[in-house]
Amino acid sequence: METLESMYEAMGVSKEIYEFGEKTAEKLEGRFREIDANAEYNQMKVVRAFQKNRISAEHFNGTTGYGYNDAGRDDLEKVYADTFHTEDALVRPQITCGTHALALALAANLRPGDEMISISGKPYDTLEEVIGIRPSRGSLAEYGITYRQVELKPDGSFDFEAIRNALGEKTRLVEIQRSKGYLTRPSLAVDKIGEAIRFVKSLRPDIIVMVDNCYGEFVDRVEPSDFGADMTVGSLIKNPGGGLAPIGGYIAGTHECIENCAVRLTSPGLGREVGASLGVLRQLYQGFFLAPTVTASALKTAIFAANLYEQLGFRVNPNGTERRNDIIQDIEFGFPEGVIHFCEGIQQAAPVDSYVTPEPWAMPGYDSDVIMAAGAFVSGSSIELSADGPIKPPYAVYFQGGLTYEHGKFGILRSLQRLYECGVVKIG
Repeated sequence: METLESMYEAMGVSKEIYEFGEKTAEKLEGRFREIDANAEYNQMKVVRAFQKNRISAEHFNGTTGYGYNDAGRDDLEKVYADTFHTEDALVRPQITCGTHALALALAANLRPGDEMISISGKPYDTLEEVIGIRPSRGSLAEYGITYRQVELKPDGSFDFEAIRNALGEKTRLVEIQRSKGYLTRPSLAVDKIGEAIRFVKSLRPDIIVMVDNCYGEFVDRVEPSDFGADMTVGSLIKNPGGGLAPIGGYIAGTHECIENCAVRLTSPGLGREVGASLGVLRQLYQGFFLAPTVTASALKTAIFAANLYEQLGFRVNPNGTERRNDIIQDIEFGFPEGVIHFCEGIQQAAPVDSYVTPEPWAMPGYDSDVIMAAGAFVSGSSIELSADGPIKPPYAVYFQGGLTYEHGKFGILRSLQRLYECGVVKIG
């Protein structure tokens, strides 16, 4: 019978790279047990929400047209609300992506003359046009909504004094981005986000606090909503979709905020009563059921990669031993070829489109060329093993996902193999 090592070699991973990876993985067994324990806890949360809402096979039947009386759609939203401990939730295939979910939450709860403040520094690139930081048709700025931001401290913590000074009479909404986006700052721990929420609410209880939770769901045993976030927002083709959701986004939070979002998504007078689920309900339910263990696989992949590349002298964020606050791992190469070759290796390890070569291109919503590698079953799904990065200093690659740790491990080794072949790294 063929050995595992020979199978890796047949798949393009040399003996040197394979042995280097095995030595690294052996040191991580204790860390992985902690991740599995968290996954088990979160799995129980999800199952309890399913059982509480008496989910049955009939819930998987889709609707068409207006989508009136869609019990599967409505009870899925109850499952999300119960899992995230919120009053309400909106979970819809009509929400096309994470950026759309965030834009929806903002536009639904802000009015002309209001101000929003980001207290975690610069938001993700695609939100710049939503807000109007970069002028764009239909931005919040065009509707008279102003924007300011408070930078994080150099150590990545919240600047509470600056937040206090920034809040004004027109401030209606405070936004916190949990993940780093295309920045090299640390991602934010959920308990630290909780401290910021409590601080803002102590000064102005009327302010809406929205947390961009993309890439953070099920990483910890608690979510930002457990600490009083009025809205927690994310994408179904990231963590909560479990790799099965073909499209969609969610907003979980207070009943008032969610009702505003429903009206904005459809139209005044219709709200959440319309919106056919078509044929995707089973994938949305089953994906959410699998999400805790799929997220655990992505975390293990990220930790493996951090330890692997850290040994080779690259700056990695988080480092190999730090607490994980999302599934994203960045590796800073300092030159564009490192980013490009890493992405080439990830693509070569994909189950889908492994034979294609990713190239940088002017992707909509970004201010520089971006390279993306993803051989995914769902187009653009970043809970599946994928890597991307802007071709600009500091030339860092950001990767995430791995529906299984075994595949994620192979992908990381294949990325290292590609860099080794191109002379970027040396082993031994």
